[in-house]
Amino acid sequence: MHEDDWRWHFYDTVKGSDWLGDQDAISYMCKHAAESVLELEAAGMPFSRTPEGKIYQRAFGGQSINFGKGGQARRTNAVADRTGHSLLHTLFGQSLAHDCNFFIEYFILDLIMVDGECRGVIAMSMADGTIHRIRAKHTLIATGGGGRAYFSCTAAHTVTGDGNAWISRQGLPNMD
Repeated sequence: MHEDDWRWHFYDTVKGSDWLGDQDAISYMCKHAAESVLELEAAGMPFSRTPEGKIYQRAFGGQSINFGKGGQARRTNAVADRTGHSLLHTLFGQSLAHDCNFFIEYFILDLIMVDGECRGVIAMSMADGTIHRIRAKHTLIATGGGGRAYFSCTAAHTVTGDGNAWISRQGLPNMD
C-alpha cells in the first residue's frame, strides 16, 4: 500500500519486543513476509481487497515507515475483522488436503528423549485417560508460556509453564 522495506518491519518488530525477541527469527519472518502472504492467498485465504484489487493492508500498532521517521506503516494484511478466523480455516482446509493428524485435548506428560534429542512425547488423552506414545522426527513446543505462575493473569488456565518445565528437565536450551 506504500513503499516498505523488510528492515523497517524488522526494526518495528524488534523495538516492539523491547529488544527481547529472537532477532534471527524476526529477521527471517520480515524477509519472507510478502511471499508468505502470497502463499496463504494461493491456499485460499480470502484477503480483503482495495478498489484496485490489491490485498488490503491496514495500520497496526507500532508499525512505522523508515525506522520511525516516515509515519504509520500499513503492512497488516487483513480479511476485514476476521483475519485470525480466516487464517485458521485456511490452514485447517490445507491440513485436510494433506492428511494431517491432530491430537486434540491431549495433555503432554513428558518428552521422549533419544541420545539428547527429542523424538516425540508421552501424552494422555483428556477424553478417556489413555496414555499414548507419539513419535516424531521433530518436536515443536508452543505451549504459551507460564502466565498462570502469576497471581493475576488473563491467560488460559492451561498456560502453566509445563512446556518450559519439560525442556528444562531435559537440560535443553529454553526460551519463553
